Amino acid sequence: MKAVVYDRYGPPDVLRLEGVERPVPGDDEVLIKVRATTVNRLDCATRDANRRSGLAIALISRIVFGIRRPRRRILGSEVAGVVEAVGGSVRQFAVGDHVFGATGLGFGAHAEFMCVRENARMAHVPTGLSFEQAAAVCDGAFNALSCLRPVHPRKGQTILIYGASGSIGTAGVQLARYFEAHVTAVCSTKNLELVKSLGADAVIDYTQEDFTKNGQTYDVIFDAVGKLSFRRCKGSLKPGGSYLATDGFRNLLLALRPWSAGGKKVRFPSSMPTKREILFIKELIEAGRYRPVIDRSYPLEQVVDATRYVETEQKTGNVVLTVSGS
Repeated sequence: MKAVVYDRYGPPDVLRLEGVERPVPGDDEVLIKVRATTVNRLDCATRDANRRSGLAIALISRIVFGIRRPRRRILGSEVAGVVEAVGGSVRQFAVGDHVFGATGLGFGAHAEFMCVRENARMAHVPTGLSFEQAAAVCDGAFNALSCLRPVHPRKGQTILIYGASGSIGTAGVQLARYFEAHVTAVCSTKNLELVKSLGADAVIDYTQEDFTKNGQTYDVIFDAVGKLSFRRCKGSLKPGGSYLATDGFRNLLLALRPWSAGGKKVRFPSSMPTKREILFIKELIEAGRYRPVIDRSYPLEQVVDATRYVETEQKTGNVVLTVSGS
């Protein structure tokens, strides 16, 4: 089968299409014929060993994924496709089922076939969703849920989402609205109408206005793109407010400290999503309460171009890779 592989850390050009051995499902696994996957920031950060995040994070990344070279040659953490074969003990899925899900740090989706355990974060594709749309669901939704849960989003709570047009941001807007919070979305001019259509109550064009200087305060500031800091946002938080970080070693340290700054805290995702989360998102999609946002779609063979586009940090929602072949 064909797969996108890489054998050293570096820029997008280290990725290449190569013939590799087709996997065989174990007793508790399903073999998926991949129809669509994505390129997301986890793929990009892992591929270059988190070089942009500083020495400490880069070192941790290499310890996890391989000191000198990557242990896992195939990236891709989101998948949608058709069950091709099942192990002997599998009961939840059958050959021919349309499935979607996330492999997380297990990766492996940038290929024509992959094996996934039956109890992994996988579910049947929601009714009415294409493979491309299904592949674009999990990363943003899981990250947004993990960030929002510690603040218990609820009716009347004011949440500002910075980077509201990205994968995590578009998910965050929809989830916060589902929980009946009042959502202010911050994005560029071209995406204002999009975030309004996703349910934002108010929008701010960051090219025209700095929300930290307009005098407004919020219960929660959700930095969905990792471009702010607690220090910058602290004055825009209400007493007892929370700054939600999606990455950054400094943010992790601030979240771990036992005291708060004037009652205001940094909160960092502390739990991994489970199968329950993907079933929850599936229900929201089928109820018309959630939809994935896709910016561009590339064939698997153009993974380098897709990755370069993701690394411009200008994408809207998700970038999808379509997979053909047997």
